[in-house]
Amino acid sequence: MAKIKKGDLVVVISGRDKGREGRVLEVLTQTQRVVVEGVQRVTKHVKAGQSARGTQTGGIETVEAPIHISNVMLVDPETKKGTRVGYRTEQIERDGRSRTVRVRVAKRSGKDV
Repeated sequence: MAKIKKGDLVVVISGRDKGREGRVLEVLTQTQRVVVEGVQRVTKHVKAGQSARGTQTGGIETVEAPIHISNVMLVDPETKKGTRVGYRTEQIERDGRSRTVRVRVAKRSGKDV
């Protein structure tokens, strides 16, 4: 189970984009990779075609490529630095029923993520 989720603010800890921050756009669980906004940008040559309205498409685009999940770290909400992620279990009472919920916690500051 991945500790990084879509929408999280992460910092890259290795590779050519080391130190860059960005939001997670997509998590690819099968290959253990994440797509981060503004990180690992590559040029992609798109074949020319036509859209439904008849406008030309294609050319050279820059898109974000996936990077391995081990190369990113969650940004701590308090210290604004990279942190590991842990879990805390809580008991929640709702409508007379008790249920257990796992809450993600930043290891650096102990705050909820």
